[in-house]
Amino acid sequence: QVQLVESGGGLVQAGGSLRLTCAASGRTFNMYMGWFRQAPGKEREFVALINRGGGSTDYADSVKGRFTISRDNAKNTVYLEMLSRKPEDTAVYHCAAKYGSSFNSDGMDYWGKGTLVTVSS
Repeated sequence: QVQLVESGGGLVQAGGSLRLTCAASGRTFNMYMGWFRQAPGKEREFVALINRGGGSTDYADSVKGRFTISRDNAKNTVYLEMLSRKPEDTAVYHCAAKYGSSFNSDGMDYWGKGTLVTVSS
């Protein structure tokens, strides 16, 4: 069983940088890790994905070029660096993890409870 705990959210101004952290209770070196978000009144959407070794990443078009996902397998931690924040980035950000061999955002096995990021203009 893997437990995921997100941190780093809060009320921030547009622009600048913010880093979210996802700490896992178990070993996640053999798992794909991802970030998803759910804005008020909207469905949850994919944000970013990283493969087991950290050498391959994928991003939603809305964050490509602004957000960076990375991981530290020695610490069982995944990060999401958010640059050039926009008000439309306001959402609860969830960390997720899955086993398997498909590098896509489908079928995540474990989810964190999320951390709220509010971006003011």
